[in-house]
Amino acid sequence: MPKLLIVDDEADLLKLLTDYFEINGYFVMTAKDSREALRKVEQQPDLILLDINMPGQNGLALCEKIRDYVSCPIVFLTARIEDADKLAGFRAGGDDYILKPFSIHELGARVEAHLRREQRIQTKASVKFSEDLVIDYTAREVYCRDTRIPLAKKEFAILELLSTHPGMVFERDRIYETIWGLDEEGDSSVIAEHIRRIRSKLKEYGCDHRIETVWGVGYKWPSS
Repeated sequence: MPKLLIVDDEADLLKLLTDYFEINGYFVMTAKDSREALRKVEQQPDLILLDINMPGQNGLALCEKIRDYVSCPIVFLTARIEDADKLAGFRAGGDDYILKPFSIHELGARVEAHLRREQRIQTKASVKFSEDLVIDYTAREVYCRDTRIPLAKKEFAILELLSTHPGMVFERDRIYETIWGLDEEGDSSVIAEHIRRIRSKLKEYGCDHRIETVWGVGYKWPSS
């Protein structure tokens, strides 16, 4: 049973999220402030939902404080929408964010996706997608027909993001925020060029047609 820690000072929202995730098979812990959250973190949650705007120590400061001791995904719940706030969240150690007010079903899907990715990375160092393509997430290497494909660091990070979420469509902005979250320079237009390079290298080694374009939306890794 996945273990969630939800940190938010809104009692009604805490109850809503607790009821939703418990109904969907999660073990839920809650905290109303950073002091209570620090005590609950000791129980090693699988994922943390963390409100940014809390009284006292805010979510960004709390995330920075616990990130050295907690490796699980941290998803921010926030009403802030400025790019500077997004960058601050990634810089603090967050993995994702969702804006208030949000769809509880979208939040549930995000949580599931992060937990699936963590499980895949922890339980499978190497994943074979077909007879000819192998991705080794631990060594961060890609092989086609037993020949290693040279990918740059950001290229592998994009391929890892897409391949660990098969069937899920990622917008260019979402890919950029996830991969370049700690870098204040540049914009999402670089994603198209990186996708082009990845496709070119895969095709050169005979493993093309892996990354699909969803026109007007973004990119995805085929689900089968």
